[in-house]
Amino acid sequence: MPAKKEPKESSKRSNKNISNFEQSIQQLEMIVQKMESGDLDLEQSLKQFEQGIKLAKSCHNTLAQAELKIEQLIEENGLQQVIPFEQSDA
Repeated sequence: MPAKKEPKESSKRSNKNISNFEQSIQQLEMIVQKMESGDLDLEQSLKQFEQGIKLAKSCHNTLAQAELKIEQLIEENGLQQVIPFEQSDA
């Protein structure tokens, strides 16, 4: 029976990025709920807003990296057309 191969470093990073992304999304959802509740004072609201902006930027960067990787994989596999995620049929 062959020994199991260790996952590639990029695969480990990818899994960590996915986990961090999911955690960031959950944290953003909690921040939105707190802010929408109206129970925070101005200072708390500003802190939550600042944290939300940081999380949103992190999520945006993760998505941009994923999009770039998808485009690279498409190129490597000889596919000719890249369809942007935001394209609509309207």
